Amino acid sequence: MQILSFLGFTILVAVISYFKTRKTDESTSDGYFLGGRSLTGVVIAGSLLLTNLSTEQIVGLNGSAYKEGILVMAWETLAAIAMVITALFLLPRYLGGGIATIPTFLEQRYNKTTKAVTSGLFLSGYVVVLLPIVLYSGALAINAMFNVPEMLGVSKNLALWITVFSIGIIGSIYAIFGGLKAVAVSDTINAVGLLIGGLLIPFFGLREIGGGSISEGITTLMTSNPEKFNAIGDTSSSIPFSTIFTGMMLVQLFYWGTNQAIIQRALGAKNLKEGQKGLLLASFIKILGPLIVVVPGIIAFHLFQGSLANPDEAYPKLVTQVLPASLVGFFAAVLFGAILSSFNSALNSSVTLFGIDIYKEFVNKEASEKETVKAGKLFGVFLALLSMFVAPFIANAPDGLFGYLQEVNGCYSIPILTIIVVGYLTKRVPAKAANIAIVLGAILYMISQFVLKPYVFGADNYPHYLHVMAILFVMNIIIMLIIGKLSPRTSDYNQVFTNEVDITPWKHAKTIGAVIILIVVSIYIYFS
Repeated sequence: MQILSFLGFTILVAVISYFKTRKTDESTSDGYFLGGRSLTGVVIAGSLLLTNLSTEQIVGLNGSAYKEGILVMAWETLAAIAMVITALFLLPRYLGGGIATIPTFLEQRYNKTTKAVTSGLFLSGYVVVLLPIVLYSGALAINAMFNVPEMLGVSKNLALWITVFSIGIIGSIYAIFGGLKAVAVSDTINAVGLLIGGLLIPFFGLREIGGGSISEGITTLMTSNPEKFNAIGDTSSSIPFSTIFTGMMLVQLFYWGTNQAIIQRALGAKNLKEGQKGLLLASFIKILGPLIVVVPGIIAFHLFQGSLANPDEAYPKLVTQVLPASLVGFFAAVLFGAILSSFNSALNSSVTLFGIDIYKEFVNKEASEKETVKAGKLFGVFLALLSMFVAPFIANAPDGLFGYLQEVNGCYSIPILTIIVVGYLTKRVPAKAANIAIVLGAILYMISQFVLKPYVFGADNYPHYLHVMAILFVMNIIIMLIIGKLSPRTSDYNQVFTNEVDITPWKHAKTIGAVIILIVVSIYIYFS
């Protein structure tokens, strides 16, 4: 029964995606990389949410909530503010310039060197961090839910290889041969499933706590575990409250406003109105995210009385205990969709970056649209295979590797955000300022986190890495402004509007954005 419901939902998503995308012209760059610039607000919102959510976040963040409580909701609720800023400030400029990738803007604003370095940083991040970890964590989840080693009669290691390649091949078909629109449509369907399935876990969990009554379950959970409902983290927590005003917002703004794997959904919007609707709808739903990725962790803490040695076991164990057996297959299919979404979204973005920013620019400048798309697809196949071969070996890595790699992301996130912000807010800062800032920013962060912190000062006596990001962000901006003052561009930079799509803003965008920010602030006041 579980296998049938799993296969049924998964096949349904594939069939709908095929019929929705079969008429899209994918022989051109816009058609393949940006879905023909035809994505509507609802599709963009669904794709954004599913691209963001995957097994490592659902399991990992609930594990953190099991340990620390509701304060980890900062990763969800503060994302809503970053998405509002992106919708109102960045997206109009992106769509107005008709860009397909963030590095394309950087070339227009600075030069080809800036574009090449940024594309390389994005690709290295996807290859080294995102793709293999998504495959590995996803394979672990599927293997655990269906007990794949026993089902196939193989060892755990062989089962891991089989599941990794199964997920990788299916995700590659979506991303490489379907283009962005196939990814976005499948994401939207899976988003509905994830919202339903994700909300079922706290629903059944609260019912169990409350003896069949959800309201009684909420009351019991909050009165029995008041320490778990304090959103203000102290200096010993993973998210000290002060970091919310420094590096946390910078990380959120980079992720939702400049990360190619995320913003590409909005770049494929049919017009600015639909793009803003998509981002704002996603930001509103994001506020509800803690119900899926935080509350279950607190429920698990209450039910298991903090008995789990490994907090990351909290969510899978809770699902097994509270979810009716008839729904396990459906929920596994939903998780499978989340795994695929993160994998194929990063892969599709990698294909886009390579095809447009590297192949077309440095390999074959005379390449036709069809040749560019073909080169991107071939690169995607290579990248997918590489990540599939790397993923199983993560099992042999030391504990805490994922957290370590997340910290490594700061090597490129803050430098890239810096040059984009300065690029839009100034007109005379030259290309060499950006090139110095992006290289210097990455080097200084690596020295800070991987030399000074462990070997000079010690982890206990060193600032939180989110504070370090904020310090380097300000430092990089100052360096760029000084260079701009001493050696400015010969002429002002003025963005050229290409009229690729209608950039008339949605008339309710600012109002809705203000309401969303007010809701986030109110949540923090309530749980403080």
